[in-house]
Amino acid sequence: MTVDERRDSLRTEFGCSSDDLSALSGDPGLTEDSANRMIENVIGRYALPLGAARNFVINGRKYIIPMVIEEPSVVAAASNGARLAKAGGGFSAEADDPRMIGQLQITGLSDLHAAAAALEAEKAHLLKLAAESCPNLIRRGGGPVDMEFRMFPETDAGPMLIVHLIMDVRDVMGANLIDTALESIAPEVEKISGGIVRLRILSNLADQRLARAACRVPAEVLAFKEFDGETVLSRIVEAAAFAEADPYRAVTHNKGIMNGIDAVVLATGNDWRAVESGAHAWAAKTGQIRPLSHWRRDPENGDLLGTIELPMAVGTVGGATRVHPGAAAALRLMNVQSAQELAGVLAAVGLAQNLAALKALSTEGIQRGHMSLHAKQLAAAAGAQGELADRIAAQMVTENHISASYAAELAAAYIKESHHDA
Repeated sequence: MTVDERRDSLRTEFGCSSDDLSALSGDPGLTEDSANRMIENVIGRYALPLGAARNFVINGRKYIIPMVIEEPSVVAAASNGARLAKAGGGFSAEADDPRMIGQLQITGLSDLHAAAAALEAEKAHLLKLAAESCPNLIRRGGGPVDMEFRMFPETDAGPMLIVHLIMDVRDVMGANLIDTALESIAPEVEKISGGIVRLRILSNLADQRLARAACRVPAEVLAFKEFDGETVLSRIVEAAAFAEADPYRAVTHNKGIMNGIDAVVLATGNDWRAVESGAHAWAAKTGQIRPLSHWRRDPENGDLLGTIELPMAVGTVGGATRVHPGAAAALRLMNVQSAQELAGVLAAVGLAQNLAALKALSTEGIQRGHMSLHAKQLAAAAGAQGELADRIAAQMVTENHISASYAAELAAAYIKESHHDA
């Protein structure tokens, strides 16, 4: 399809409005005035490709997945992974209540246990005080829900007591709400504990806000070229076991998962750095980096079973979604109704991305398909445009000679030929 034909299919298949299609096209985009209100020292705006991954069925519902990313093959891989999972009924996904953790660092204490006991006795009072800082969140059914205490008797800076304020942030990511609540209770915490409050900040290890997804893939749909389905399934399980055993492989395994997740997080105006940091911390919770996803053969019927679990601090209201028209349109395109739903969708996207990557790695290797899709980018980088870029890319793929130097050589030859013909 051409780009316009793809947009028309979104209008027909998903009821995407003309205004949203316009916002997704980037034509009106983020105005300079809006950009100047989002960050500091604005000198312009920077565009990235926005793609749409297809074939996703999650909890029985069909989704179109917006993805912002500069790397070729990611959108295609997500669509391919979703297609394989669709043959087994699609993905099941869920997410915990959107609880985030804010941290207060208390120093200057001679007795950590006594300070923690004093704060525990006043927990209800402190939670009430924190709730007063977020009346709108309380009206939406969220707010402070608990408080926990962690003691560090020996650090390089002396003993510390850390207070965790746990808040249900509903459909926002929650950083600003939590930081405000922490500021509001800090003076009272000092008074009760007898210590000095230093840092007052959200934690990006959102381990009370996990998202999970699972899928089942019949062996026969994994068949690929000369590889039968059983062979591919066995190789995927072997590749997954490699990631379980070796942190060097686990990091790359997880990076592939985040290729898909980050692209959707970015498309929806969420904080991909927060999601990244939380995911990799969760992967290392045992003291060694391990894979976020797990793959095994179902002993009963031989299907491939995949699961994933990771923290997912995302929102559907607030932040860039209020300012960036493309982010707001991307959320409407997905038609997610809550931050919890979005979190589950993101987990499914990560699992689909991982499935496609493991299948490619286990059969013909990652480079053949990736470089074929990379060919157009190489042609454009060599200075070719429009039909010439497509022509050069097609020739490189046909000849199985895909490189920046060959793209430049072909571009120079075609341009010279066109000048000669003129």
